[in-house]
Amino acid sequence: MTNTNPTQGTLFIITAASGTGKTSLVKELLATTKNLVVSVSHTTREPRRGEIDGEHYYFTNRDEFIRLVGESEFLEHAEVFGNYYGTSKTAVNDLLSAGMDVILEIDWQGALQVKKLIPQAVMIFILPPSREALRSRLMNRNQDATKVIETRLAGAVREMQEYVNFDYVVINDDFDVALSEIKSIITAYRLAIDKQTARHEKLISQLLAS
Repeated sequence: MTNTNPTQGTLFIITAASGTGKTSLVKELLATTKNLVVSVSHTTREPRRGEIDGEHYYFTNRDEFIRLVGESEFLEHAEVFGNYYGTSKTAVNDLLSAGMDVILEIDWQGALQVKKLIPQAVMIFILPPSREALRSRLMNRNQDATKVIETRLAGAVREMQEYVNFDYVVINDDFDVALSEIKSIITAYRLAIDKQTARHEKLISQLLAS
């Protein structure tokens, strides 16, 4: 799980509290960045309007999820707001081995679990510009009751305390700026000397030939 093969893709873990705009950022990131894919998580929660099984999540029931946990099928798994979420170990490893950079859009608990197994994973935490902005975004979803929103807001404050355990922090005040900053992080890792040496081995050999 700690393979540092330079031809292997990089795992980017993106975490944020609910309502911070993480999902929208990841969606645009995938649409505008080559050789980047998202690992689709399993969850026991009910699909939200517009969500598609196999695209946004693999929706499953608790019994099936627990069975998969028992068979060590998940790279990480956690319970969030009474629902289970998990990341397929095989799916992530297959994508990385194929040279694809992979986005994991998971909560902070899962992020720390994955970091222990894959130390070279890059962890990015997205923060809102203010608590007021976060509350407004949660309310504008128009799909959760007030009590649920307050519960999520309280949970978000606890989650945001975990930013100190991440490699990078992006403030999502301006969407385009936040998107650009995440792209810059990905680009920097793609230009690392081991990646570039492996990618351009023939060119470098020709340039340095005596």
